[in-house]
Parts: sequence; structure tokens; C-alpha cells
Amino acid sequence: MKTNVNPTTELLDHYHDAFVHFEAHAIGRDLNWLRDLRRNGFARFYEVGFPTTHDEDWRFTNVSPISQTPFRISRDGHQGIPYQQVRQFQMQDAACHLVFLNGRFARGLSAFEHLPQRVTVGSLAEEIQRGAVEVERHLGRYLDQQRDSFAALNTAFVEDGAYVHVQRGAIVDRPIQLIFISLAGSEPTAIQPRNLILADEACQCEIVEDYVSLGGGPAFCNTVTELVSGESSIVSHYMIEREHPNAFNVSTLRIEQGRNSRVASHSLLLGGALVRNNVHPVIAGEGAECVINGLFLGKDRQHMDNYMLVEHASPHGASRQFYNGILDQSAHGVFHGRIIVHKDAQRTDAKQTNRNLLLSDDAQIDTKPQLEIHADDVKCTHGATIGQLDEDALFYLRTRGLDEASARRLLLLAFAGEYLDRIENASSRSFAETMVTTWMNRFGENQS
Repeated sequence: MKTNVNPTTELLDHYHDAFVHFEAHAIGRDLNWLRDLRRNGFARFYEVGFPTTHDEDWRFTNVSPISQTPFRISRDGHQGIPYQQVRQFQMQDAACHLVFLNGRFARGLSAFEHLPQRVTVGSLAEEIQRGAVEVERHLGRYLDQQRDSFAALNTAFVEDGAYVHVQRGAIVDRPIQLIFISLAGSEPTAIQPRNLILADEACQCEIVEDYVSLGGGPAFCNTVTELVSGESSIVSHYMIEREHPNAFNVSTLRIEQGRNSRVASHSLLLGGALVRNNVHPVIAGEGAECVINGLFLGKDRQHMDNYMLVEHASPHGASRQFYNGILDQSAHGVFHGRIIVHKDAQRTDAKQTNRNLLLSDDAQIDTKPQLEIHADDVKCTHGATIGQLDEDALFYLRTRGLDEASARRLLLLAFAGEYLDRIENASSRSFAETMVTTWMNRFGENQS
């Protein structure tokens, strides 16, 4: 007699079998601290499973396309792709390009020509192999895997990703680009990149995480980045997601800020079928400042979920959240922004703004700004707007000789320009602007 098996249990057992195999062969399997980190991560994931819409933080996002697919956990970087296929994704004027194929570092496809002294970039797996003290000191220390099962799943399979260490006083005046390429084939594949970025005291740097695809098969990229910004450091971080339409991408950026540090997080979401962008800065040092700047552009049936959790833990901190969304056709966007001001974080100054344009009757946005304040002397505001293109502005541009598609495109570029204007580095702004303009041009062609 055949027994019915709960599909959820069956898929959890699929990940259990994958974890047993992974643990037996993983880099650093003999390190007690790393073995415990992985096992704790998997235990948490196996305990709670994937989130559902009954979970408040996931109320607007159904992850069943991910949770019900038996993805194969990839440890194969497929090093055989030609350099020409990678070159199309490179930024001009970058300090270096680090390439990762299915989450594995591809040294032969990477370039380090403009990297200054006192800066270490490379493979997290290689740093683990050589027993780097900084990795043991920081990896997994800041991420709250109890809160998010995707973070726990990533921790269970932590092995490779980017390692960036900018030493005290070093200034990197060009962006460090990390290119993560999903090589999607016929078999559903999951990759778990783990990035560790350490910016020591009084240093400056820009990190660009760029997620792209080769091939059109089903792929799931579940990435975690821990960024530690030391006292008086200045760090800009970019999350660019432009994968193919069958891709799933869940990213978590956990930021730990020291005293008087300044961190800017810039997110640009363009591709993928289902995308979840988690940004979680903790302003741990007095006088630290954080800017969270985002733009998401959705069309067809794309689902783009942005979850921001900003924690003010020390006095005199400041944070600014600016997220703009443009949604066309049957796209669905989510903005869930939460600011927590802890009781010791007096004189906090926090602002949160979400603005959205819906370009069709079927496009949808769910927006939920939140404030949770436990201190007395603070200045906090939040707000959200949802609208359509201004018909009067369209009419004005038409009377000046523009056709309808060009007029709509110009207004959309002005709306997206609010995001671009907050990017201080000229080469990074130009890089993002090119992708935004390309999206707008395709929109105009589709509408004309």
C-alpha cells in the first residue's frame, strides 16, 4: 500500500540529503566553528521550512515557486565558459572584476589590474582554506538566521563567495565589481553565495554586487552579504539584479555600522521572476549614518519584494530610505520598510519614503512603512505614494512635439532619476543609468 507523503516534508528531506552530502565534502569541514555554524543554520531551516504568506514579513510574497521545486544544490562552477561572455557584464573604470560562476570563484575570468594596496579581494573559500582569522571572527556573527529561513539555508551551505577586506585608512576610488553568473541549464539549480565585506577604520570603498544569467533554465540564487563598516569609514554598496525571466533571487544584506561611519545601500532590481531584496542595517555606533536607496522596475508577471529593516541602536544616528518602483503589465511590487529605534538610540533622525508608479490596470503594489520607537528624543517620519503618470505632463510634452512613447519614457526617466541622483560615484551612476535607460527604451517600444 502506497503512503501519501507530505510534499513539504519530502522537499525538506531533499535539502537534508543535500546537506549531508555537502557537509562531507565542503571546504573547511574540519573547522569546529564553521561546522557548528553550518549545522545551526540547517537545523533552523529544517525546523521552520520556507516562509509562507502567514508570516508577517512575507505576507505579500508567495514563495511556493521556490519551496516546491527540488533544486539541486550546486557546487560546480562550470569553469569552461569563454571570457567574451563575461566581458559583456563588466563595468568600465572598475578597480577589479571578481567573477563567480554558480557561486564559485572563477579566478581565470577575474581581473585585478587597478586594485590599490592594503586591499584584499578574492574567494571566501580560499580564505577559509588558509585559516584566515578575520573570517572566523566575522562570518555569521551579524546575520539573524533565526529571523529568516533563507538566511539559515544560505548559512547551512556556506562555502564560497566574495571576500573583500579594505584595511585601515585605505581609499579605493574605483568600484570593486562582484559578478555573480547563474549558469542555468535543464535541471533546476540553486546556488548559495556568501559574501564577507570588511571595511576597517577610516577607509573608503564601493562594492557592486551584480547578478546576471547565462542560459534560460530555472535557477535560484540565495545570497547573503555581511558588511562591516568600521569607525569613520565610508562605504557604498550596490545590489544589481538583472537575471533572466525564469530566475529566482533572494538576497540579504546585513550591515553593521561603527561609530561615525557612513554607508549607502543602492539596490536596482530589473530581472527575475520572483525577487526578494532584504536590507538590514544596524546602526551600532554613535553618530553613524545610513542611506538606503532603491529602484525596482517590473513588467510582465514579475514579483519584486523589498524588505527594509533599519535598527538604530546608538545615539545620534541618522537613516534615510528612498525607494521608487515602476510597475507595468501584471507586475507585482512590495515595499515593507521597518525602522526600529531602540531605547538607547536618543537623538535618532530617520526618514522613510516609498513612491510608486503603476502603468497598467493589472500592475499591483503593496506598501507598508512602519516605525517602532522605544526612545523619547527622536525625529522619525515615513510615507508612501501610489500613482500613475501625470496626464497633464504627458499632454504638455506632446504639444512640444514628442510622440506619446517618447513623452512617457521621458517622464519615467525623470522619476527614476531620483534614484540615480543619489549615486555619488560617476562611473557607478553611469553604469546604473545605462541599465535603467535600456529598460525604459524597451518599455517605449512595447507601448508604441
